[in-house]
Amino acid sequence: MARARREPDVREVRLSDGTLARVVPSTFGGGWELVVAGTPQSHVDLDDPTHLHFEYIARMGAVIDRLRMPGQPLTAVHLGAGALTIPRYVEATRPGSRQQVIELEPALVDLVREQLPLPKGASLRVRIGDAREGLARLPAGLVGNVDLLVSDVYSGAQTPAHLTTVEFYSEAARFLASDGVLLVNVADGAGLAFARRQVATVRAVLEHVIVLAEVQTLKGRRFGNLVIVASAAPLPTAWLPRLMAAGPHPAKVAQGAEIEEFARGARVATDADSTPSPKPAASLFER
Repeated sequence: MARARREPDVREVRLSDGTLARVVPSTFGGGWELVVAGTPQSHVDLDDPTHLHFEYIARMGAVIDRLRMPGQPLTAVHLGAGALTIPRYVEATRPGSRQQVIELEPALVDLVREQLPLPKGASLRVRIGDAREGLARLPAGLVGNVDLLVSDVYSGAQTPAHLTTVEFYSEAARFLASDGVLLVNVADGAGLAFARRQVATVRAVLEHVIVLAEVQTLKGRRFGNLVIVASAAPLPTAWLPRLMAAGPHPAKVAQGAEIEEFARGARVATDADSTPSPKPAASLFER
């Protein structure tokens, strides 16, 4: 028998940049999607928060599953709220985790909380403000004690330039525990010039880096999302290739010499010369 689900009223809120955000029923696999300026940004399954529909989010989940011991609570910081998909996943798979979320748009947070309520008892603090400025306002006790820091910030369909620089990643890395992991969602297309520069920039801060992506995206043949995984400590990578290739859309793990080649010749992005991520064609999100 199918489980009954709550049907939120579809309504729109206007964000500070004039764009509209709304929560709508997902046409793929059930659940709900947060759509901002016509761009699907998050998917949430209220009945099963471990259901990670978007491919790049599922890859983040696969990495999170390998942190610490299975089920062990984590200390996590999330830059960009979206529909709180990853914080919900951490809460479901790592009960007792302490999580902080920094989100620029209070109207977005209110919409998500109203339409897609969080589990009762979740230890989740949402702070309103710019992601980079918000890092500076986090409790001092988090410095050097964060197991997981996720950077997944978009203004419309682009990551703002000031959240792509070596200065930004250096500030973020201060919060990581000695074996803490940084996850960065990078969207790019043909040639992967932006993604290559992001890998070079993250590597200038954290020594150990791998990249997870759909095969054709990693080859620069189609626009898509790449997940940068980085740490000051060696990453547990032996299990990743088989897992990432399992489908439904076979993916690839770039590591070691392949990362060296991927970032070869790419300049480290700084506050003086950074750019936003490339804007995808509107047709990419047509239903």
